[in-house]
Amino acid sequence: MDKRKILVQLDADAQASVFDRVVAVDAGADEVFSYGGVRPEHVQGLVHGAIFTRGPKDLKSTAIFIGGSDVAAGEKLLDEVKKHMIPQFGLRVSVLMDANGANTTAAAAVRAAGKHVALKDVAALVLGGTGPVGQRVARLLAREGADVRVGSRQQAKAAGVCSQIAAKISGARLQPVGTGTAAELAGALEGRVLVIAAGAAGAVLLPKNARAACKTLRVALDLNAVPPLGIEGVDVMDKGKERDGLVCYGAVGVGDTKMKVHKAAVARLFESNDQILDAEEVYQIALAL
Repeated sequence: MDKRKILVQLDADAQASVFDRVVAVDAGADEVFSYGGVRPEHVQGLVHGAIFTRGPKDLKSTAIFIGGSDVAAGEKLLDEVKKHMIPQFGLRVSVLMDANGANTTAAAAVRAAGKHVALKDVAALVLGGTGPVGQRVARLLAREGADVRVGSRQQAKAAGVCSQIAAKISGARLQPVGTGTAAELAGALEGRVLVIAAGAAGAVLLPKNARAACKTLRVALDLNAVPPLGIEGVDVMDKGKERDGLVCYGAVGVGDTKMKVHKAAVARLFESNDQILDAEEVYQIALAL
């Protein structure tokens, strides 16, 4: 008889996310054990509580979800979780890292873009490319073989992100670009076919006149749902909507797929006890939808 499916929710925020807990239940978790204010020094006991309570053959029915609003904190928790598994004795559980929805949002966005352009060799620009979602979008595009410009108001920050991604992906084609002035933005857009805006809420990253001036642009995705939107002239509800010859997606248009990916990723955790679901693994789940 299969054990009840238990998801252990680790959240760096003071209060564990109710949103993530509801999604987990809807995705098939029978129980969600939620812990807020989790720091790396708390992780060992939580992981050992998860892996020592069931035999190896039943550990596929226990899993860990790392959430919260701070992606950097989530990454530290993931590193710590992996340290305290004991795989040589089969004592491990599957883990999904999706702090601030960064992995599921990036996966849904890149999947949407791939429906309209071949990602291999596509000339892409990621605006807000140094943020948590933007970094993952750039990483997934680079892994697909795209020619990626990573945009930031501070080009030095974009260069740092490019270096981090290049260290993980052999042969990645990445170029850091500044986008802090109108002239810099125009240069960053030159020759681009795909643009994905993943900046902070309420910041216009691509004004309408700059978008119209880029004659090569074919697909635009804006992942910001808070007005003013990141790409001027794209509606938050757009989902493959054509506007002025441009295929457009807004945050809600991408969000429907993001929710499906989130639920599918949680469900996947309970298929085996040996999975680490980070950006690339979540993207593969998105492609399989």
